[in-house]
Amino acid sequence: EYKFDGARVQIHKRGNNVRVFSRRLTEVTISIPEIVNEVINGVNAEEAILDGEVIAVGANGRPLPFQDLMRRFTKVKNIEEEMKRIPLKLYLFDVIYLNGKQLVDRPYSERWSELERIVEKVELAPRIVTSSINEAEGFMKRAVEEGHEGVVAKALNSPYIPGARGNLWFKLKTADYLDLVIVGAQWGYGRRTGWLSDYFLAALDEETGNYEIVGKTFKGLTDEEFEEMTRKLLELKVEEEDNTVWVKPEIVVEVAYSEIQRSPKYKSGFALRFARITRIRSDKSPFEVDTLRRVRELYQKQQEKKGILKGGF
Repeated sequence: EYKFDGARVQIHKRGNNVRVFSRRLTEVTISIPEIVNEVINGVNAEEAILDGEVIAVGANGRPLPFQDLMRRFTKVKNIEEEMKRIPLKLYLFDVIYLNGKQLVDRPYSERWSELERIVEKVELAPRIVTSSINEAEGFMKRAVEEGHEGVVAKALNSPYIPGARGNLWFKLKTADYLDLVIVGAQWGYGRRTGWLSDYFLAALDEETGNYEIVGKTFKGLTDEEFEEMTRKLLELKVEEEDNTVWVKPEIVVEVAYSEIQRSPKYKSGFALRFARITRIRSDKSPFEVDTLRRVRELYQKQQEKKGILKGGF
């Protein structure tokens, strides 16, 4: 399926009563009335819980930046004006409850068939079912050319596992990204004086429940974002030593990088090379960040591509 640069939503429908929730369980129904109406008029089911993604679209039909979308999700006033300024588009890709029946244990292929049966006027996520590498690569290329992030590969027999990553669904993007949480920051200097602008980025160690630093960066944010980030981090401050402020792990960011390196600098044993924040993931909780195990796996794959490692890690 296409991997959208949007906001994941869970939609609850009972008759003409529709409620929409973000991935952090925040109700956003009032902010996106056009999505509510689309579901009322386009989903032929008395009761359903649907999974999908909302993106913001420009006049040319291509996706707008994620930050524009987040402005829509947080607006509760002047919504009609915002609807004209930042139009939204809904793509559905799963149904987990339908007319009294829970579908989470049913295979993905069956859930998709049910989704196709009940959805009449809402767009489904573009997808192909294939065993051909060339066909899959062509499909991913098309997704990227249309302005999307890449694709999500799903096993046809996969159940729906809430809150778990598993190995039956995985993302394929054209660039390397990790979702990480900020655990500390250093005060900037020069043009960045007065801002907490150099961020310690951490992954979740599932074995201990701790967040372990895997990199540090001052790149990617605008001056306005530096200022806002400083305010938020100071509210989360746990302690301050020298030039560093350590904070509660609350703010999630998407981080691009060129390479994962082995490093004794951090307890994790890893460090990201040329890390850069690509967006602030206000839609994600710190429990949804990438794990240290994921970092290890990416490092191993990276080394295998180089021909350095053979076999297990």
